[in-house]
Amino acid sequence: MGDVLAGIHATWEFDTDSVLIRFERGIRTPKLFQSLRERRVPHAALSSVTLTPGKRGTVVLRAVPRPGADPLVEAAAGQLKDGCDPYRLVLPAERETLAEYYADELRARLGLDAAEPADRFLVAAPEAPMQFKAYDGRAGFDGQRVSFRWFWTGASTAKWKAGDQTFPVTELSGVEWRSPEAFEGYLRLLPRGLECAVPGPGADPAPGSGSGMGAGPDAGPGTGLGTGAVRSPQPVASRPTRADQDPAAVIFGLGYGPVHESLPFAAAVLESVRRHHSAAAAPAAVLAGAGRRDPADIAERIRHLGELHQAGLVTDDEFSAKKAQLLAEL
Repeated sequence: MGDVLAGIHATWEFDTDSVLIRFERGIRTPKLFQSLRERRVPHAALSSVTLTPGKRGTVVLRAVPRPGADPLVEAAAGQLKDGCDPYRLVLPAERETLAEYYADELRARLGLDAAEPADRFLVAAPEAPMQFKAYDGRAGFDGQRVSFRWFWTGASTAKWKAGDQTFPVTELSGVEWRSPEAFEGYLRLLPRGLECAVPGPGADPAPGSGSGMGAGPDAGPGTGLGTGAVRSPQPVASRPTRADQDPAAVIFGLGYGPVHESLPFAAAVLESVRRHHSAAAAPAAVLAGAGRRDPADIAERIRHLGELHQAGLVTDDEFSAKKAQLLAEL
């Protein structure tokens, strides 16, 4: 396509394989959009495209992301209000015909698996390093580690006793984000082995499973916390049920942990956690069934190994060594 469609607060640039969304930086533009600046959304990351009437003489073009395709959507888990949904483009009603044209063009480019959840993130996460100020501490992320540095004016006694915290992403299974626009908002990290702990009496509400946007923090039953965890079937130890007592969490408050700071942070951590899990699992998948000597099986394993190598999940040395090992089994 290669065309540009300018709307309120954002401009969509249509490329052959993706849509580049550029957000304005005006005073009326939501702060989340200004923080994101721009996002490239591959057509493969979309499940559908809608065009609906908006408020006060507008129409809304919305690209609906596939579940699991965007770390920002996964972290938000339906808690963003419509006005802060980065997949909505609001246009004057007189441009409805033009918007319908682009909606049809996008629909024609959706893949056969558009209705299926994505098996990996297809939209880039906000880039580290980043940090934000919570009510009880400062959170930082350098791309490899998350750090919490407590404030003596806001941190609980439990957090002071635990001391400042550092969490390598390799030791995490996911994150929970509860919007600061809701009651008792927080960002909680899920250390590996603790992600399935059952909250006790008086605990925060359980995370929801939704991954859509626009439900808002005051949505009805079924709207849960932002969560992105790699589930573990193993027994888990107990953990604090309240975020203000959990050294793996920071809490929000008025002016602390705003959406435009804490949500991109949560998305970046979640993407890094998933990427490290995938990289760690890839060699195990390659090594599975090492004792088999069937030529067809070995050929298939070499092909799979090549795909991992092209994806950057296996180094050149690892690829050469394993390929030689597989060929030696013939």
